[in-house]
Amino acid sequence: MSEREDKSLIIFGRDVSKIPCFRNSLLYGIGGGLFCGLFRFMFTSHTLKSVNFSVYSFSFITLGYWIQCRYNYSKTKFEMMRLQEMLQNHAILEGTQEAEIIEKELGTRPVDV
Repeated sequence: MSEREDKSLIIFGRDVSKIPCFRNSLLYGIGGGLFCGLFRFMFTSHTLKSVNFSVYSFSFITLGYWIQCRYNYSKTKFEMMRLQEMLQNHAILEGTQEAEIIEKELGTRPVDV
């Protein structure tokens, strides 16, 4: 086993290092929660309220970043699948009569890669 496999954290049978957006969401949540808790403590000097505020901030920031990141991830993945399908269709139609008909209708020739 390599060192990389030994250091991975497995929760509920899944390796969390392979979950998209998990690391960044957790890091932003920890940093934001710590900052908000310390900021609240500096102005109120109430330890328990500051800790509660820190935990709430951590939860809110982590969840908010997770939702935003996963939305962008899903959107990008969908666009890549769509582009891959279009490239496969272009490769299949290249040099056929259907491709010539499409070129005449569009008035342009597709860009060669």
